[in-house]
Amino acid sequence: MSDDPPHLLVIDDDTRLRRLLGKFLSGNGYRVTLATSAADARAKLRSMSFDLLVSDIMMPGETGLELTRDLRRGSGVPILLLTAMGETEHRIRGLETGADDYLPKPFEPRELLLRIQSILRRVPPESTVTRELSFGPLRFDPARRVLRRGTEEIRLTEAESSLLSTLAAHAGRPVSRETLGGGGDESGRAVDVQIARLRRKLERDPRFPRYLQTVRGQGYMLQPD
Repeated sequence: MSDDPPHLLVIDDDTRLRRLLGKFLSGNGYRVTLATSAADARAKLRSMSFDLLVSDIMMPGETGLELTRDLRRGSGVPILLLTAMGETEHRIRGLETGADDYLPKPFEPRELLLRIQSILRRVPPESTVTRELSFGPLRFDPARRVLRRGTEEIRLTEAESSLLSTLAAHAGRPVSRETLGGGGDESGRAVDVQIARLRRKLERDPRFPRYLQTVRGQGYMLQPD
C-alpha cells in the first residue's frame, strides 16, 4: 500500500464550485485533480489513477449519471454523485446506476468530507480474512477481493467488493447498516441498494436470499457454505 494521500477526481462544469471543492479537499489532505466535464474526466482517467470520483450529475453533454453507468462497465472506482435533485427517486436512480453514494446540493463541505472518508474506509484490512468463501458455485477470495464462478471472474464494483469484504470479515455474524455505510439514514439507504445489487450476483433467487441474509433490527449477515 502506498503512503500517498488518496487521489480524488472532482468533475463539475461550475468553475467556482469546482475550484472551491478542489481547495477544500486539498486542504483536508487529499490529492485533487479537477475536470470540467465528463469528456475531460475521461481524458484524465486514461492518464492517471484515482481512488474516488466526485461528480456533478447535471453537466452539458454527457451527464454524471451517464458517465457513471459507462464507467461501471469496466471500472470499480468509487463514485460520489453531487446533484441539485434531492428527491428519493433521483437518489435511488443514481445508486442503481452504480454510484457508491449520493449527496444533494446544497451541502455542507464537512458532510462531503465525511461521505468521502466513509467510502474510502469501507474496505477492511486484507489480513482480516484470508480463506476463500463459497456460495454454491461461487467463490470469493477476500485477500484479492475477487468473486468467481469456476474460472470466470464476476465483476464487482468498488462498493460491492467493499461490502462483500466487510461482510466476509464478519461471516456468520450480522453487520449493521451504519457500519456498512458509515452512518446516517442516507448511507443506510445506499447500503440497501448496494446489497440488492450484490444479491443479484450471489443468489440463485435474490427474493429469497440464502447467503446474504437480512437480520431484522441488526443489519445484514453473510452466511457462506
